[in-house]
Amino acid sequence: MKNPLPRWFAHRGGGSLAPENTLAGIRLAARLGYRAVEFDVMLSGDGTPVLIHDETLERTTNGSGRVCDTPDSILFRLDAGNGERIPRFAEAVALCREYGLLANVEIKPATGFERETAEVVARMTTSLWQGAVVQPLISSFSLEAIEVARDLVPNIPRGLLFEQVPADWLQEMSRWQALTLHCSARHVSDQVLGEARDHAVPVLCYTVNQPEQAKSLFERGVSAVFTDRLDLFSSETSAYKGLQLGG
Repeated sequence: MKNPLPRWFAHRGGGSLAPENTLAGIRLAARLGYRAVEFDVMLSGDGTPVLIHDETLERTTNGSGRVCDTPDSILFRLDAGNGERIPRFAEAVALCREYGLLANVEIKPATGFERETAEVVARMTTSLWQGAVVQPLISSFSLEAIEVARDLVPNIPRGLLFEQVPADWLQEMSRWQALTLHCSARHVSDQVLGEARDHAVPVLCYTVNQPEQAKSLFERGVSAVFTDRLDLFSSETSAYKGLQLGG
């Protein structure tokens, strides 16, 4: 089943309008008309995949310490903002399937847990989305994680994620059999966009929070953007039918 690639992704679930990487954020994105969300997945101290960005708990919860050292019995009692708790990956998938959302699953391993995290997330991704009409997209800054995803779940589309796109990015795309290129909007060059256009590679840029910047990026050839300001773009969130994910 091929998926349309929406132009707009709710960054970390609900962007800045809801606690990041929470079920409340995903629900808000759906209510505002977004057809795609991005969120980060890391392993807890008990090996449970959960939605959180940082390796430590202090910034986004009322807890402290490393996520990978914190058992579920403590982790799931924490407040991730406005009374929300840290969600299990499985709960986020269920919500995305309920709303028919395309999910960009960013594998976010704690240092030293790259392979283990990728193996767990990759296997759960294919099982949790089994039979779904809208299939997910996996990305990661960790090339080791992308390698694991390629080998374990080759049918799930993959995106290479960089801050600055390296000169040999096309070779890397081929090596890791990736479908999309993800990079910082601040650093994407016209040369990269031209090469991507010539090779039919969708480019997805983060994090775009101003309408003028989004307009310029789309005019330059960017396929989709991640935004924290869901409120600014909710009138423009219909699927972009010119590109398809998967096959």
